[in-house]
Amino acid sequence: MNNKEKKNKIIRFCLSQINTTVGDIKGNSKKILEKIKKAEMEKTDIIIFPELSVCGYPPEDLILKKGFVDDNLKALKIIAKNTGDIIAIVGFLNRKSNQTYNSAAVLYKGKCLGVYNKINLPNYGVFDEKRYFASGEQPVILNIDGINIGISICEDLWVPSILYNLKGRIDFFVNLSSSPYHKGKWKERYKIFSKRAKEFGCEIIYVNLFGGQDELVFDGHSLVIDKKGKIIIHGSQFREDDIYYDKIVKSKNKVKLNNRIKIIKINYKLKEKSIKINTRKKFIPMTDEEEVYNALLTGTRDYIVKNGFKKAIVAVSGGIDSALVSVIAVDCLGKENVELIFMPTKFTSRESYKDAVKLSKNLGIKLKIINIQPIFEIYLKILNPFFKGFKQDITEENLQSRIRGNLVMAFSNKFKSIVLTTGNKSEMSTGYATLYGDMAGGFAVIKDIPKTLVYKLAKYRNKKAGFDLIPKNILKKEPTAELKYNQKDSDTLPPYPLLDKIIEDYIENDKTYNELKNKYPNLKKVIRMIDASEYKRRQAPPGVKITPKAFGKDRRMPIVNKYFY
Repeated sequence: MNNKEKKNKIIRFCLSQINTTVGDIKGNSKKILEKIKKAEMEKTDIIIFPELSVCGYPPEDLILKKGFVDDNLKALKIIAKNTGDIIAIVGFLNRKSNQTYNSAAVLYKGKCLGVYNKINLPNYGVFDEKRYFASGEQPVILNIDGINIGISICEDLWVPSILYNLKGRIDFFVNLSSSPYHKGKWKERYKIFSKRAKEFGCEIIYVNLFGGQDELVFDGHSLVIDKKGKIIIHGSQFREDDIYYDKIVKSKNKVKLNNRIKIIKINYKLKEKSIKINTRKKFIPMTDEEEVYNALLTGTRDYIVKNGFKKAIVAVSGGIDSALVSVIAVDCLGKENVELIFMPTKFTSRESYKDAVKLSKNLGIKLKIINIQPIFEIYLKILNPFFKGFKQDITEENLQSRIRGNLVMAFSNKFKSIVLTTGNKSEMSTGYATLYGDMAGGFAVIKDIPKTLVYKLAKYRNKKAGFDLIPKNILKKEPTAELKYNQKDSDTLPPYPLLDKIIEDYIENDKTYNELKNKYPNLKKVIRMIDASEYKRRQAPPGVKITPKAFGKDRRMPIVNKYFY
């Protein structure tokens, strides 16, 4: 080995892409310590965890509870105490001068040797970080064995601002992240992080959270990007993963720093090791349908399991929406933990009955059938004296849906199961759903899935199954609520391909009526339906965020609203 080779060293990173649970400080800490110990055995020099991994992300107003922040700080001390000959960079809630920060701790040999406080706080879309956090003011460099590593947290990589002071001074730029998923988000990340790698002239090491939290899904997909902007390693999508990355580094002359940058200098020598070839399966991007389906599985499974449920109930109608939700439920929990209930009235077609039966057989679940026509007739009889002289209308139609809502919630109470509702984004946008009826339940799986995408997901799942798991007739027949004879969705709504384009423009792109009026027919009617249904959406269960602008955390419109232009 010549002198030049002696100057080369190998640094090993572990990107620990874990699934945390908000508030489970003890459980999260246990997982972090297990990963630290495993990485140390692999001669890892630095292990990096996602943003706020000690307390879980996003903790929202738990941050306002002093005891919550205190418990997270106590947990960090325990993690530090149990960190040996490995440097761990861990996301946690920091408190300084009565202000709370979104921070990263640098832990080594039983101590916390330094902290970076997130500088750029997002305050748009699903983010409310300025409500909770003070902004950090100083970039931080971790210096070990002649290597300079910049530390950042999530938004800092998207909008670096004063972190540009690190340019030319660092060998690696580490980013702890909890970046919520929406369809195609990984492409946005790659584009911006590639740009940052070129700007900073160093490798980007991006560690993202995995898992579901309320409406949000975190897809993992941690990345290492070289200084030319090319991806070296992809972490897994939609599962936990430990990504090891080795890099030969050369001894350098000391980089001149300035007093605007905080230095965390650790007396640490890189472990002697043979370089591991950073081989992983070639990254093959998921199709849009595969990606969305996996996001739905992740969000639904984690919502159910993290809330302590083991079983789920789906009211099946013989239609496409309830069929897709049923399949997702089985994929999440197993067929033995899913109940399917079919509740016909005189308006329910024989075709729907056959399709519901076939679906349940395909899934290996015995279908529970409850004929609600007698209950419906009792309701009509009781209400008749009060409704006398009025024609039957949507009131009577909705009675059927509300009877079904009552029954599924009875099953939920009795068997400690969660009810999964089956409304899609097209329906929730226009209010084509019954409050306290088909909207009754604990989690709205496809709440953010437009109807046109529902069909694509069903076809994707059938292709994956290798047969018509969701019966072909369900995909072929015209959508109907079957609350009256010969009813079709198209009696009330525009064709779904047209409706979904209007929804995308009006809701997701924030276009106004005046901007769209020459683009779509019947636009005024659709917009009035959307605006008038805000009160319904406020009372709907949470559901998985899939689109860039989902109802709830993303889109917060007033219920009383007279704006129409």
